[in-house]
This record gives sequence, structure tokens and C-alpha cells, in this order.
Amino acid sequence: MAELGVNLKPLPPKSELSFITEPSGVVVIPRDPVVLDCVAHGQPPITIRWLRNGVRLAESERLQFLSNGSLYIPEVRRDGEESDEGLYQCLSQNRYGAILSQRSRLTITKISPFVVHPIPLEVTEGSVARFSCQVTSDPPASVTWELDQSTLPLETDRITVLPNGVLQIQNVQLEDAGKYRCVATNIGNRVKSCEATLSVIKPGVGPKPRQRPRIIAGPQNVTVSLHHTVVLECIATGNPRPIISWSRADSKPIDVHNARVLGSGNLLISDVKPQHGGVYLCRATTPGTRNYTTAAANLTVLEPPSMVERPESQTRPRAGTARFMCQAQGVPPPRITWLKNGEEVHLNGRIKMYNSKLVITQITQEDDAIYQCVAENEQGSVLSLARLIVVMSEDRPSAPRNIRAETVSSSAILLAWERPIYNADKVIAYSVHYMKAEGLNNEEYQAVIGNDTTSYIVDDLEPAWSYSFYVVAYVPMGASRMSEQVCQRTLEDVPLRTPELSLTSHSPTDIHVSWQPLPTKLSRGNIWAYRLSYRTAADATVLSVELAQNNTKYLLGDLQPDTIYLLRIAAATRVGWCEPSSWTSHRTPDTSSTKVPPAPLLQQLEPLNCTSILVGWQPSPGSVVVQGYRLCYHEEGQPEQPSIQLQPENTEYTISGLDPRRKYHVKLLALSLVGDGYQADQTVSTPGCVSVRDHPVAQPPAPDHVTAVANSSSAVYLRWSRPAFASGKAVSYTARCTRVGLTNASAIRYVQTINQSVLIQGLDPNTRYELVVRLHADQLSSPWSLVVFQRTLPAAPSHPPEGVRVSLIEDSTALVSWREPEGNNLAVTHYTILYASQTAWLAGHWQTLQREGSNTMVLLEHLEPGNVYLVKISASNQVGDGPFSATVELALGPGPRHRGKRPRHSDSGSSSDTTVFSDGLHHMDQNSMTGIMVGVCIALACIVLCAIILISKGRSRKSSISKITDVVTGEGPRGPHAGLALANEHPAENIEALMPMMAQHFIDAKCGTNLVISKAGPVCGSSKRRQFFSSTAGAVCGSSKRRQFFKRERHNRNTSQVENRACLYEAGKTILCYEEREGAPPLQPSSLQILFGPLGGLESSGGFSSEGSSSGTTETSEGSHETGDSGHYSNEEISNEMSKPSTANSGRNSRPPSFGSELDDSPTPEEEGCFEEEEEGKPGFKVESEVMPPSHPYHHQHHLHQQPSRPCSLSAECPGHGPVSKLVLAIG
Repeated sequence: MAELGVNLKPLPPKSELSFITEPSGVVVIPRDPVVLDCVAHGQPPITIRWLRNGVRLAESERLQFLSNGSLYIPEVRRDGEESDEGLYQCLSQNRYGAILSQRSRLTITKISPFVVHPIPLEVTEGSVARFSCQVTSDPPASVTWELDQSTLPLETDRITVLPNGVLQIQNVQLEDAGKYRCVATNIGNRVKSCEATLSVIKPGVGPKPRQRPRIIAGPQNVTVSLHHTVVLECIATGNPRPIISWSRADSKPIDVHNARVLGSGNLLISDVKPQHGGVYLCRATTPGTRNYTTAAANLTVLEPPSMVERPESQTRPRAGTARFMCQAQGVPPPRITWLKNGEEVHLNGRIKMYNSKLVITQITQEDDAIYQCVAENEQGSVLSLARLIVVMSEDRPSAPRNIRAETVSSSAILLAWERPIYNADKVIAYSVHYMKAEGLNNEEYQAVIGNDTTSYIVDDLEPAWSYSFYVVAYVPMGASRMSEQVCQRTLEDVPLRTPELSLTSHSPTDIHVSWQPLPTKLSRGNIWAYRLSYRTAADATVLSVELAQNNTKYLLGDLQPDTIYLLRIAAATRVGWCEPSSWTSHRTPDTSSTKVPPAPLLQQLEPLNCTSILVGWQPSPGSVVVQGYRLCYHEEGQPEQPSIQLQPENTEYTISGLDPRRKYHVKLLALSLVGDGYQADQTVSTPGCVSVRDHPVAQPPAPDHVTAVANSSSAVYLRWSRPAFASGKAVSYTARCTRVGLTNASAIRYVQTINQSVLIQGLDPNTRYELVVRLHADQLSSPWSLVVFQRTLPAAPSHPPEGVRVSLIEDSTALVSWREPEGNNLAVTHYTILYASQTAWLAGHWQTLQREGSNTMVLLEHLEPGNVYLVKISASNQVGDGPFSATVELALGPGPRHRGKRPRHSDSGSSSDTTVFSDGLHHMDQNSMTGIMVGVCIALACIVLCAIILISKGRSRKSSISKITDVVTGEGPRGPHAGLALANEHPAENIEALMPMMAQHFIDAKCGTNLVISKAGPVCGSSKRRQFFSSTAGAVCGSSKRRQFFKRERHNRNTSQVENRACLYEAGKTILCYEEREGAPPLQPSSLQILFGPLGGLESSGGFSSEGSSSGTTETSEGSHETGDSGHYSNEEISNEMSKPSTANSGRNSRPPSFGSELDDSPTPEEEGCFEEEEEGKPGFKVESEVMPPSHPYHHQHHLHQQPSRPCSLSAECPGHGPVSKLVLAIG
């Protein structure tokens, strides 16, 4: 009868479809009937169909379908095309879908003739005899032995029959002699082997010599299925008789419950389990001594597949994404496939399988089905099912639009999109989907982000790869359709590592270098060039050669024989060169070894797993007889291991016991009687161990329960929970922190930890961050967790307000302005303004003002004239107060300000380096004291230098006087164009020395004027806040520190011819005329003249452009120099002042010595007269206040509005100072 197996399962809900009973493997005798059971449960109606070897069966007389779904075969056939042997499955279906049962094998009993027959033996009495036989049977046959065609009695302990058919006879006696044969029996057949004779001879007379233990039948590597029985044989001989013991190579204890010793030393393990697998050692030891010998064998336990992670049923909206996880284990590793309604899933661009995971994107109604994960190996199969329910929703949003991608780096791409047009307000999240756009069955990755952003940086990409992206919007009831796909390529990067070098020599003077192109994952772009460097071991000089990207070999010639050369290689993309490889050594052959074997051809050098490398080679053709091979290997940077001697017939060898992720150098050479042959060198890297069983493991799940709490203004505390998954290895985590809206991928923060929490520091205050976590285990990484958002706490301002500026806008009112402090998201609530006069500051008393954070200016009123005020500002927010700015000083004048003056400004940039301490006082630091001392020294040095210049200039005064006298007395060129003729008679470089001085009128600096003589004329001021500036060919008007002004007088029409001759006039030019008046006492030198020399030592600032009719004003605060010196003056122009009698009208043109009258707004009679002439269309000029850059000294142009009339002169006289000079300004 048939042996039937039934698998019973708990009843699932009626809405689902599942199996209660599945068919199981069965062994039958030919022509016997058999029933294969199949019972399904679910919502009726349920239909059941049968498949054999994947082909659907039709019901017939030989194959009958029972009402309960079972299959009945009345008479099993074994031979021919109609054989019933094979794999059977039942397919159950209802309205929800279809499911397929596990495979069950129908086996028809059979047994083959013996493959191995026992052979005759001749042994000595008292020794060991062993017979063996082997037969193929299905199901496995039981073996018994016969002696002289009678069943061998087993009541004695000397005789043992092992399950595998081996017969052992210990301490052989004379009566054990005879003919032995083995008999194999299964449920349907019985076969007998040939007979073998055992001959027993008596030992010699006398004591037996002592013999070391020797194992004559040791354990063999064996593979056994789970729950079966296995025997490890071990028979040893020796004198005295050795003792047999067993142990494991991994030092683990042997299972005493399932293992026992069979016979005199065989190890029997029943009900084998996975933990029984390993290397077992048999040890035969001479009693009372330490003499022993060992033998080892590996026991491999085969396991049928079992589910580690089962898929779960899911409900997904249309256009959503479903992911079914499935993980199984077994030995050998099971293969995973997926079924949809009992048929294999058709993979396409929308339905993909990544390792063992099934991913369905953009779900449609047709995807609503029952899916099964099938794991199978040679030991069996197992299935697990899950249903996908697709729901329809009318409130789904439209797809995100205008998706665009921008490459950020070699591993990051910025993705941006716009919100959906419809139901955008209901979107709760977005999911970004991306995968490699090149190749087939690429894994799709997904990142979920919040609804408050429409951009995302994907930062875990590979360099030089094209990726496709799309975005889906989610609402509580479902998802939108997928957006349009966009492709973008990451930038290239330098190669990850260099190629592996293979080195051989075909002659004593060359080395043939070859390598394999780097795979795309390692090249990280298109290889642009290779750089091969080499040198001898004794010389540090490195020679290099660069090769194009299509080269994979190079021949180094003209080398030295019998010399060790070191070689390395580097590869480059267009981004740059990678780090070169380590030096690889190779010795060129000796010139005398031309008849030795050539280098073997290394055809295969690849890792079998993370700890083993397979070396395969082919002997090079040649006439030299190879006596063997020598194999050497060592880890890069480590000394060489002892060489391995191989037989000449060997063409491959496995190097084991290596470390994962290491680079190894392998050398192989042939041996002969002539000598060692040429060697072949090559490098190879071992991969990482992905698991203890060397097979891929599913990606671990992402951390869950991720929460974030703001710890301070610059730190966030992130914590999470470890997901539930089976892993005995230590896990680590990577936390990623990104500022919301960040587009710079280099600013993303990554933190590594082994804990389930981390404090992320160094963040910006009051800033919103996006935080995710991923898990690392067994060198695999999980997806990123769900995104959490957290805003850091606000922080008190760390910097003071910037650009603090104080402007005096009235006599007692100042305007203080500033800018916000440096920093992001400070949210300033108010500003604190401290100000105090210098007296109050010394006493430590400050006045306080506060303004709201939106204001950046304040008025300081009721300030006291003549005081210096100090101002400083700080910013505050709800967290605290920030530091104060540097102190800014503002000096007020002693009296009321003149109307219309420009405000005085002080800012933090010009403040001193003093420091305000908590006591309210300023303390000079060492730098300030040093600066003051250096300034005083410089001032003293300048005074001494000016005094020396003044003394040296006094020697040239007499020669200058003679020149001026010639001009005044008219001894120069005559006529109205005398000035032009004089100027044109000399080269341009002498213009300064030949400019004539004006007769009669002289302006003394002692009277308070700030007249400065430039290269082409004087600089003077106007009492009505007007300064008249010409170009470098005209007159320039300025103001002194005390705002002194020259007074203008109407020119006397009855000017003498002497004056006219002195005024060198030319149409279109401005001429300064100097006029001496007789009868006045000599002028005394002013204080400015004593310090800085004659008036010519002062230089004018640049000119003003005179346009229109408005008059220019130049106003400076006390101590400021807005009309800074920038002109040039030759001391030879004015060296001496000439003394002449004063005129009768000197009193009217004189100026009072005090400055108070000059600050008055009322014009002098002379000024009124001069301006009256301008209004009447008579000679005059108008000057605009806009400052223009100084013109070239010899470029005689100006912007004065010229009128063809007589010149207007300005004069100033000083009472009580002798001759009064008059300055005549001639306008062409």
C-alpha cells in the first residue's frame, strides 16, 4: 500500500483561501493504488485542479478527481511515457483568487544492482576485518549480511553492521572464516551481492611487537537530510589495541542525547539536526601513552526550506505601492519565486522582484489577487500566501507635477516638484521613488517626506549612474497617480580602487603587465587613463607611464635581469586620480635560466566566498618537464606565508582561511630539474561576508518609533526603537539631519552610533530640521525611517547690532541707526540703547532707551552742547539679551550750530578701542596705549621735519622776490595776452614755476583764512556758505576748521596798468593776480607759516564742477577734513612776501580777528557788491557744490560759466599788519 502524508493547518477566516490538507510525498509499489489528498478552505465555491511537474492534469480513468478535491490513481505505472512518478500539486481557486499547494513527490519503489561488492580478505587472527557494499535504492534499502549463505548472527559484540552496509569484525577468530555477502532490501525488492571470502591465519610464535595506532577506516565527509541517522566510521589497529575517542573541531560538545558509539569506535547520530553539522575528529590513542593518530570528516546537514519572514496581506489604494517581504532559510539556500493566483508572476517595469522582495508600483485593479512566496531546494518546498486588496477612492489628489531633478554631487540628486492641482490641501505626505535607469530588475527605493516641502535630496546614490525618479502624493484615503518620470545622472567620481595586476616575465629583461577593466561600480565613471609606476627595490627613483583608457596590458622592456621590481597602478576618471595601489613585487629571471619552465598561465583567480580563493592555471607550452608547482600568497602589507608545493598534475588549488575584504598577492611558478621557472604574479580581493551561510540576506527593516525633542537652541535629541528582526550580530545606526529647504548636499549632517538615541549638536537656532534613521546589521543597511521634523529652540543673539551710526541732526538731537545682528532666525523682540555724556560715563551713569525689534533707529534728544556722548546698543529676544556693540562717540560743538550744516556722523567703525566694563568706566588696553605713544612720536617727527623744510625754503625767497618784482613792474611781456605769451614760451614741465603771483593783493593766513595755493591758483572760502572751486587751472575755494570765509570786494574799475600787466589774462582761463600796496608795514609770519612753511605748503583738494546757478557748500565737522589735501604746490612759486605801502582803503577791506562775525549770515558790503554785478550780467561766476575728481595739472580746463567781461577780484586786508595784499580772480 501507499504511504500517505497529510499536513493539517488551522482554519483561516472564510473570506480567505487556504489549504487545510496539502499532498505530501508518497512511495508506492508499481500497480498499487494511491490517493493524494488536497482539502482547501475559503468562501465557496472552491474548485481544485491538479498539476504534475507543472502541467495541468485532465481527469481520466487512470486519474480520478474525488469530490473533496483529492486525486486517486487506481494503478500506479512506473515505465514509459505514462509513468505516474513525479511532482504533484493541487490548485485551489475561488472568487478572491487561486493558490497552489506545496510539491509532493510520488516515488515508485526500485532498487539497482550493487554498485560496490565486498572483496576477499586475508587477516591475522586477533586483528580487524572489514567488508563493504553499496546499492542504490528508492526508498533507501536496509542491508544485512550472510555468512556461507546464512544470516550472520549479530549476538556478539565483535561484529557490527553499520547502516551504510559496512561489516566490521573485531578480534577476528578462526571460526569467522568463510564466504560473506550482503543483502539489500526495500519495500518492493531484494538484491544480493557477490560473495567474498575471509581467510584467517594464525599469528607467529612469540610476543607481538608494539605498533603505533593506525586508522584503517576513518570517517568520510557525509551529507545527510534533517532527522535522518548518520554513522561516522572509525577503525584503528595497533599493539596494544588503541582507544577510539571522538571530538568536534570547533570544541563544541557532542550531543550525548542523540549520539552514541556503535561497535568499538563508530559514532552514530540519530535524528540529525542542524546543530549536528560540523567537523568531527576521530582519535586513536595507545593506552598509557601520548601516541595517537587522528582522522577528520565534515558532516553536512541538509535542511528543507522554512519561512523566516512571511508576506502579509495588504490593502492599498489604486496607484499605490505594495511590498511583499519573504525570507526563507535552508541548506542548500532555497530559491525564492512568487506566484499570482497560482501562476508565476510576470515581472515588468511596474512589478519587480528585489532579491526575495516583491514590489508592485502604481497598483491597478488587476493587481488585486492572492500572492504566494515559494521557497524550494532539493529537500523540499514551502509556500506562504498574502492577499493584495485594491481599494478605489474618489478623493485622491492629482499627481505631483513639473517634477525636475538637478545633480548635486557624485552621490546626491536634488528632486523638486509642484503640488497637485486637485486636492492639494488634503495631501499628508509625499513618497519619492527612485531606481537605477540602466539594467534590468533594478531595485526601487522609496523615501517618505512631509507635506510641507516639495523638494528632497536623494543622497545615497552611486557615482556616474542614471536614475529615474517619480513622486506620489498621499491623502488619508489613498495615493495619487505617479508623477511623470524624470531621469538624472550623478556626477563622476574618482575610481573606488585600482585594477588587479597580473605580472609575468617572458624573458630576463621584461615584465608583462596586464589587468582587467574595473567594473562600473568601482570605476565610478568612464576611466580616462591609467598610470603604471615601477622601480627597483634598491632604487627609490620611480618611473611612470600613462596609458589610454582602452589599454589593459603593457610590456615593460629593457629591465635588469634577476632584479626585484616594484609595480603599482592608478586609474583616473575626468574628476581625478584614485589612490595608487600598493607596490607589487616581481623578480625578473636570471639570464642563466633560459631553459627553465615558462610562467604558468593564470586562467582563474577569483574568490569562492569571503574566506577562500580559487586559483586555476594552465601549464605553458614548452619542452621542459615540470616536476611540480610552488604557490605563494600573502595579504597586502604582510609578510609572505610559507609556500605550498603542488603536484605537476594539479591545475587548481583553493586557498582558504583568509580574511574578508582583504587584498592578497598570489605567486605561482613551475618547478623542474633545471631550476625554478618564471613566476606569475596577480592580486585578488576577498569580498565581505554577507552572512554566516554565505548567502544573501534580506534587507533589515528600518528603525521605528522615531521621536525628536529640541534639547537647546543648537541641539536635538533623537531616539528610536530597534525593529523586530532576527540578527545575532551587533547593529549600528546612522542618523541624518537636514535643514528643511536645504539644497546644498554637503551641509547634511550624519551621525553614527550604536545606541538607540543620539544628541545632534551644532545646529542653527530656531530652525526646522528633518531627521531620519537607518539601521546597519551584518554589513547590510535598512531603508531610512519615517521622517520626523523638529525645530530647535530660539537662542539669545550672539552678536551685537551691526553698523551702529550716530548722526547729529540738530544742536541737541542725534539720530542713532543700526542693522540687525548677524545670525539666522533670531526674532529680535527689542533693542536696548545706552548713551551717556563723557562726564556721566566716567561716573558710571548711563541713560537707557528701548525700542521694538522692528525699529532700527532712535532719536537722542536734549543733548548738551560741548559734550562728547557715548552710545552702545544690544539686541534681545524672548530667550535673553545679546552683547552690546562697540561704543560710538559723538562730539557736540560748544555753541549753537549754523543752520544748514551737514550732520556730524560717528559710527562703530571709527570708534576707539576702549572697552566698557561693568563699572561703567573705560579702561585703555595695551594696544590703545601703544597707539597713543606711536601717534605722539609721529607728530613730533613731523614738526621737526617741517621746521627743517621751513629753514631750507627760506634760502630761496630772494630769488622768488625778483621774479615777482619783474611781473609787478611790467618788465615781462606786454599787452593783453602777456600771460598767454609767457606760458607758451616755456615747456609744460615749467608751468608751476612760471605762474605769476598777483600784484597788490595778498591774503594772510594769520587773519584766519584757509587760503591754499594750488598748482594753478589759490583756494579760498565764501562767507555765505559758498566755496568756489575751479579746475587745476583756476582758483579753488575752501574753508578752515573754524569756518572762516574770504570776503569779496568789487574790483576797482580804475585798476592801474601795473595791475593789468600783472594779471596774465587769457580768454577762457582763470587767473589769480597778486597786487602789492605800498605804505604798509611788513607782514608777520602766521602760526601756520611757522609750523608748515609758507602758504604754498598747503595743498588744495580736488576741484568742484561748476554747473548751473546754485552755489556749492562745503561743511565739515570739527576735526574732520572733507576737503582733504590732494593738490601739488611748488615752493618756488611763492617764496617771499613783498612789503609795499598800504592803501587808504585798507581799513574797509580788513577782516576782524575773531571768527564770530564771519559766522553771521549777513553778507559784507563787498560781497553784496560782487553779487550785484553778477545779477546785472557783469563779470561773475557760478559754482556747483558737487565735488569732482582733480584734473590733470597741465590740463587747463574748468567748468566755470564764462562771460566775456572784466575780471572780478577778491581782496582781504588785515588791519595792523602792514601792506595788505589783494587777490584778483580774473574770469575769462
